[in-house]
Amino acid sequence: MEQRSNTKEVPVFYLLKTLLFSYILTGILLALLAFLLYRMRLGEKAVSVAIIVIYVAATFFGGFVAGKKMESRKFLWGLMMGAAYFLILALVSLAAGGGGIELGNSFLTTFVLCAGGGMLGGMLS
Repeated sequence: MEQRSNTKEVPVFYLLKTLLFSYILTGILLALLAFLLYRMRLGEKAVSVAIIVIYVAATFFGGFVAGKKMESRKFLWGLMMGAAYFLILALVSLAAGGGGIELGNSFLTTFVLCAGGGMLGGMLS
């Protein structure tokens, strides 16, 4: 006799999978940006805008994937994915930078963009 297990995947583990997906997407897009920077000699302003677009795109698609899996409160799962993405990004930046993180406008703006991108992706899923 076969036993069927109806165990659902724990949402936290699925959230970690979507975070991994988002960071892989971020890595691919940043590598593409580095190639474009090398070939086209992009200016500092263009690179800054491109990095922001990459953050928003990665969290949007991560939130979209998270929202597809969850059956209710998709926007909340997308928001949590975007906030977790930002938290890991801030912790890695702190560890790599060696210094403190300035809690200025760009820090808050980046958080809002990451969380908002994830939430929008969850809402549209």
